[in-house]
Amino acid sequence: MKILKQLFVFALLMITVISCEKDDFCEFSSPTPSLVLRFYDKVENDELKIVQRLSIIAQGKSDSLYRNISVDSIAIPLNSNATETIYTFKRNEVDGNVANNEIATLTIRYTPEEEYLSRSCGFRYVFKDITFEKTDWIDSLSITTLESITSQQNAHVNIFH
Repeated sequence: MKILKQLFVFALLMITVISCEKDDFCEFSSPTPSLVLRFYDKVENDELKIVQRLSIIAQGKSDSLYRNISVDSIAIPLNSNATETIYTFKRNEVDGNVANNEIATLTIRYTPEEEYLSRSCGFRYVFKDITFEKTDWIDSLSITTLESITSQQNAHVNIFH
């Protein structure tokens, strides 16, 4: 009888151990990548150039994504439910007065594709066949087409101003 009890406890322990699943943790803080932009001087193409008092607003939104910051690079999200995202870039290199704001737009067109990562992370979007159009104080872009955006570890586009 003692052997049967020991065998029962051992079998119960084995069932418990076998039925446990390993923990799944998502390795990404934000699985869907943003578009990374770096700002460069239009004359000295190798030199990063800070944009003074930059504000960025997505078309159709009332809140600024960034407001009155001075940066040489940014990451902006793309709308995964659309095939186009338009951002308005306001800068003020002079004095901070609203009357002296310079406005430009950056239009990004793309094909969003859903991609399965894992059980813990679920799905994310990657962006394919990306094209860019710019206006006003944005003098030029390093590229006008991009094959895909699958991560945000490096800059995707350089903006010269």
